[in-house]
Parts: sequence; C-alpha cells; structure tokens
Amino acid sequence: MHAAILTIGNELVSGDVPDSNATWLARRLEALGVRVVLTAAVPDELDRIVSFVRREAPLVDHLIVTGGLGGTPDDITREAISAAFGVGQLVVPELEAELRARFPHDPEYFGRWAALPEGATPLGGTTGAPGFRIANVWVLPGLPAEMKLMFDHYAEELRGAAPIGSWRRHLTGTSERDIVRALVEATERWPTVLVGSYPIFTPAGPEVDVVLKSADSAALQEASAFMAATLDGWPRSSRSPTSQT
Repeated sequence: MHAAILTIGNELVSGDVPDSNATWLARRLEALGVRVVLTAAVPDELDRIVSFVRREAPLVDHLIVTGGLGGTPDDITREAISAAFGVGQLVVPELEAELRARFPHDPEYFGRWAALPEGATPLGGTTGAPGFRIANVWVLPGLPAEMKLMFDHYAEELRGAAPIGSWRRHLTGTSERDIVRALVEATERWPTVLVGSYPIFTPAGPEVDVVLKSADSAALQEASAFMAATLDGWPRSSRSPTSQT
C-alpha cells in the first residue's frame, strides 16, 4: 500500500516553520504498513493545490493533506479540494450545529468550518477544525497536535496488509565508499528490501547509518543476516537489532 503526503502553507515553503507534519506522518504510515512514495509542501495557492491533488491522488492508495482548515484568508484547503474534485461546497448541518454549540463565543466564524466539499465525510477526533475525507484524500488540520490526534483516531482505516520492518546498523570510521559493494549486493539479491545508507561527517571522521526496510519479513530477515555478517567485522561497528516499525 502506498501513500503521498501534501502539507499546505506559505510558512512551510518559506522555511518560517519546519515541516514536522510530513516527517511524523511518514513514520506513522510506515508503522501501519503503508509506504510513503512522495512528500511535498505547497503554498496557500489554489491552483498549486488543485494540480497536485489531481495529479497524485490517482497514483496512491491514500493522499494525506494537512493545513489550511482555519478561518483566515489563507485557509483555502476546503475550496481547493472542492475544485480538485470538480464539486461545490455544502454545509453539513449536523457539523455546523456541533461547531456552533462548541464555540458559542463566535458561532458565525466557526460555523463556516462546516462547509465541506460535496460528497466529503467529516473527520473528528480533535477539539479544533474538523477535517474531512473525499475518495482517497484525507484532509487533516495543520497544527501538529490536532493533526496527530485526528490521524490516530482513524489510523486503523489506513493500515496496510503487513507492517514494514526495519534493521539498522551504525558504523563509525566508515564511509559509503567502503561498504558500497555490500549495499549493491543486498539491493540486487533482495529487490523487495529497501537498502539505504546515510552518511554523517564528524570531526572524528566519517560515519554511516545502514538501514534495511521491507514488508516482506522473510526477505528482510535474509538481507539483514547477510548485511550483519558482512558488517560485523567492520571497524567500530555499533550494532542495532532488527525492529518492527
């Protein structure tokens, strides 16, 4: 099962705010057995959001969108998703009533959150702006705390067929060039295993994190056994056991 992540906000593409939502979502989806094949951030611009959703949603099982669900002028996600699906926006009466009751100090402002794309299903699980789902597109709040609560509320509906397991090994005094043959061999022998190497450069010398991931538990076990045996004799190897993420 595959997913893509789209985070929306001028503050993200400008670098004013770190895009922590994409990182958190990618890790959570992987733990559910869903492989993330694309993450992207776009500004609060309708045409860019519409273009991305129309292009990428048909290519994945789930498209997770965060941001732009408030009530300020730059919060245009509801409008953009409606345009992407070629539908209008309709007020969901039950949702509007719930929002007006929840925010009695300004019911007109918060009641507008109930205007969702036609055919969308409201998503709850937080005390803030409601999200919604339309087809395979899940739209969540941009505030990290609210996004996490809403995602976890519906996590089981996103779960893939098998969890993605991982194996890690940290090597010090080693560069990628030193172990490239082992990386190539593992990639060729176990095509269902993602083989990654992530270099780190420190004043004490080069370091490498080697990471194997796969939903194919048998292939992961074979590949990690091969890699462990190959790297066990490497200078200053720091071992890390296989883990299920």
